[in-house]
Amino acid sequence: MVLRWMYGAVLVALLASAAYAETQAWPHLTDIPKPGPVELGPAGQGNPDITRFLLVRGAGQAEISPDGKWIAYSATVTGEPQVWIVSASGGAPRQLTFGEGIDGLTWTPDGSGLVYVADTGGDERPGFTLLSPDGARETVLVGKTNSFKAYGDISANGQLAFASTERNGSDFDIYVTDLKGALPKLVHQGSFGMYPRAWRPGAPEVLVSETRGPGADIHLLNVESGAFRTLLKPKDGAQHKDLRWLPDGSGFYLRTDNGHDFTGVAVYDVASGKLRYVETPDADITQMEFSRDGRWLAWTEDRGGVTDIRLRDLSTGKLVPLPAFPKGSHDIALAAAAPVLGVRTNSPASVGELFSVNLTTGLATKVLETTWAGLDPSIMAEPERLTFNARDGVLLSGLHYRPKGVAGAPPLLLKLHGGPSSHAAGGYAADVQYYVSRGIAVFDLNYRGSTGSGKAFERLNDKRLRTKEIDDLVDAVEWLAASGRADKSRLAVGGGSYGGYLTNAVLGAHPGLFKAAFSLVGVSDWVKALEEASPSLKSGDRVEYGDITDPKDRAFFASISPISNAAKIKTPVLVEHGANDPRDPVTESDRLVTAIRAAGGEVVYLRFPDEGHSVVKRANRVHMYRAIATFLQAKLGLPSTPRAP
Repeated sequence: MVLRWMYGAVLVALLASAAYAETQAWPHLTDIPKPGPVELGPAGQGNPDITRFLLVRGAGQAEISPDGKWIAYSATVTGEPQVWIVSASGGAPRQLTFGEGIDGLTWTPDGSGLVYVADTGGDERPGFTLLSPDGARETVLVGKTNSFKAYGDISANGQLAFASTERNGSDFDIYVTDLKGALPKLVHQGSFGMYPRAWRPGAPEVLVSETRGPGADIHLLNVESGAFRTLLKPKDGAQHKDLRWLPDGSGFYLRTDNGHDFTGVAVYDVASGKLRYVETPDADITQMEFSRDGRWLAWTEDRGGVTDIRLRDLSTGKLVPLPAFPKGSHDIALAAAAPVLGVRTNSPASVGELFSVNLTTGLATKVLETTWAGLDPSIMAEPERLTFNARDGVLLSGLHYRPKGVAGAPPLLLKLHGGPSSHAAGGYAADVQYYVSRGIAVFDLNYRGSTGSGKAFERLNDKRLRTKEIDDLVDAVEWLAASGRADKSRLAVGGGSYGGYLTNAVLGAHPGLFKAAFSLVGVSDWVKALEEASPSLKSGDRVEYGDITDPKDRAFFASISPISNAAKIKTPVLVEHGANDPRDPVTESDRLVTAIRAAGGEVVYLRFPDEGHSVVKRANRVHMYRAIATFLQAKLGLPSTPRAP
């Protein structure tokens, strides 16, 4: 079956009209930000504005070419993420794309081109474009339509597999096209979330992951015959990620917690159906890479938000010593057909720096340095990992950032990550460093349900256990105050996505505990949010949250929805939402803002017409973080004039 795909100006006009209509649907025009030009004061004078912290940059996503000679990466030099390329031996980087911005990139298997993914204004309805390494030629492989899409993988003979909701708008099906821009062909009708991951060498077969809660089951699809076989579907669910075939196609390496608490590296044999673990550290493995020739296996271990990089030479079975990198949260990429490892650093002292490591000689070359935007790196706060017990004895943790030169207990922001399957990481965060420079301590909390502490801990907030997260927030600030790390009379709370929901919830459940709050793209009504969620989320929601069509589940989520307690929210709160958000519709914040204002509460609302689930455009980011910092300083009793670093 071949479907027609919409291209060009007609689609752009339709999406622009939809964004305009969404903006006009909100009657309070003062809530719609109008960011001005991004201006900088002189460097080194007083405490710098958020603009300089946001301009601290290096590489975003980074991918090394199959031959190990080039590194392509995303960077926000122009204000939005674009594709750049640099020689793995060093040299001047070159910008390759110049449009609205990209969401992801990858090399073709032969290294002759790059494929980049780009949506419109954060709507998560992307297209895929083939780009030559010199940036001179582009071919639209899959155009933007009104369907959600997920990039998959490219085979050695140039077949591109991807997932899309084009058929019915709600289920992800598997499609195949080629690198010449042929019309996509539907090869498998899916249900909820099914995504192609890795082509089998020498065969018309691709591994498909099917989302089940925070994990996924793995199937093998023959795109020619349609044969569909389940390979991995454990009873209690598990993660199966970073699928990498063995050179002969007999099996594949993967990162998984199937039958284990922590995520390790295993090998699956297709013929026998057996899974065998090969790396099982006492920490989560957060990334795994395997070279196409079968010699090199690389992975990262997360220990309290700090990444350790490991490399094993499978020809000898020995671990290979690697250079020391700055303490932080790092990413790796193995060249598919060369003994070269790419490393992207992310720490308060090394932001997006790129290294290429020759695995034969062990020599590392710094390919890209951090741009500090006139800031002194020494002012950056290094996080300290803290642990404490919740009221029911569960061990909680988080990363604590303390302002330098501040005596006594400072005001504190309890920062809540999204997900909830995520965790505090010790990398560079512009907003955190900005708040700390303003005299506000930050505690990035790993509430129950966070990753990084094993599968059992991650499941402590599933379904009916979800209310216990709120207790974790209260326990965290009580412990921080009791230990002298926070002034209990000057507490703030804030987060984005799921962290935005937790912010909304704790404000209604514990009025008066916090002096200020900010909620970014947060849920206010779980019933409506689960009903209106994008198809990519609904597939996992059934396991992790519950079936919203079940009367008992529906009643439970109605009972924990922040909108039910909106009248009790007396803490001044800043709310942000993008009108194009497909994950958590903007109506979630519209309802909450309306309800709080109706009850006499204080709300500052930033309703961006040109953003989605994340604020990406630099001018919008500057506007938002300036507003948050000014808001927090005023409500926490801090002087409006900058504090000297």
